[in-house]
Amino acid sequence: MTNRAEFEEDIISAEVEENCVGLRLDVFATDVLRENYFSEFTRSQTQKLISAGNVLVNDTNATSNLKLRLGDTVTIIPPTPIESELMPEDIPLDIVFQDEYFAVINKPKGMVVHPSPGHESGTLVNAIMFHIKDLSGIGGERRPGIVHRIDKDTTGLLVIAKNDLAHLSLSEQIKQRSVHRIYLALVCGNIKEDCGTINAPIGRHPKDRKRMAVLEKYPHAREAITHYKALYRFGETTLIEARLETGRTHQIRVHLAHIKRPVLGDELYSTGKNNLGLAGQALHAINLEFLNPKTHEPMRFYAPLPEYFTKALKKLGADDKLLEEINALYSVK
Repeated sequence: MTNRAEFEEDIISAEVEENCVGLRLDVFATDVLRENYFSEFTRSQTQKLISAGNVLVNDTNATSNLKLRLGDTVTIIPPTPIESELMPEDIPLDIVFQDEYFAVINKPKGMVVHPSPGHESGTLVNAIMFHIKDLSGIGGERRPGIVHRIDKDTTGLLVIAKNDLAHLSLSEQIKQRSVHRIYLALVCGNIKEDCGTINAPIGRHPKDRKRMAVLEKYPHAREAITHYKALYRFGETTLIEARLETGRTHQIRVHLAHIKRPVLGDELYSTGKNNLGLAGQALHAINLEFLNPKTHEPMRFYAPLPEYFTKALKKLGADDKLLEEINALYSVK
């Protein structure tokens, strides 16, 4: 919804685009905060910020019920999420590659990318602050080096910017859709077609604010495109490849649930019940490709299937030869 949100230290500035014209200020600002800062922020908390003068429209105080116009600039001074200072933590970290401009991390299952209410420590940010001393500041004090995110229970690759030049370059590449992100997922049901594209706009669920949803008729929903390919079928479970063309919150999970093929183990967009021992969605970012921010040469990275994923595949009947074949499809030559 707010694809022009920018950060200056801890201040967020977002320009109102056509799909947001007519929204109330408190609705718009809440979604900005959720998508860019605090995923569980509530509308009543936003209204308190507005009343306190922490939310401005075109540098002027406004009321919560103000209807926004095209081109309005909404400036938000967010609350401090926690009292304690963000500290480096000696948490094991799988650094796939790093140079003076960026680092590529293979994130484990269960790790939140950056601090938020309920996740004040033990995050990827805490870990990279310990292991990587130079990080860009564009993301703000709470999100040093963070260019993009993957969900807590999604595993695999993401890139960290080590200086502002790299951050700007990588952010622009994501905006221009030239960053290639490939995921593997185990989904419920037998996907009969060999490949397909899901083109369905995604926005915040109108009733359950912790979830995203396909919202065909909502003006504030954002374009979302996922390409998928069926790799192997195991009866009523299919291993698929998913390629992101856009990068909306929970995009792959929402899109697959929309076509009645939710990711196995997904506790938010399905029952989460499974007999494979999965806790959380079986979704792994296996490949990441972008241009080096300095040299502009193509860079491609690979993170082999993690243990929880291979165990699930073996329970479905995959042998070591098939697992090697799957990994070989995506390994960097």
